[in-house]
Amino acid sequence: MFEPEDIREWRGQDVVDDGGHKIGTMESVYVDTGTDEPSFATVTVGVPTRHRLVFVPLNGAKVGPEYLKVRYPKSVVKDAPSMGTDDVLAAEDEESVFAHYDLAYAPGAGGERRLARR
Repeated sequence: MFEPEDIREWRGQDVVDDGGHKIGTMESVYVDTGTDEPSFATVTVGVPTRHRLVFVPLNGAKVGPEYLKVRYPKSVVKDAPSMGTDDVLAAEDEESVFAHYDLAYAPGAGGERRLARR
């Protein structure tokens, strides 16, 4: 795994799956609000005139020269919940991001959101 402060340097780098297939370009990191550890990345996908951001978990991700390798196949990531490139993830949409990857979701003890963009 990588250190949280280092992952910001990967913004703009290619994101690839385990097979080395390019998924898109890393746009930002979302941290778990309970631990402040990187939890998800948003990846820019689509054709030049119709970009969107998809979410991919960072558990098991590895960094390499000029890329970030995630453990989920390209087809799964491309079908993940998405938003426009200028949008912000709404708190009520967080659960669907976790569900897409069969990850457990629980809001904070006070009902606060689980993900925060860094």
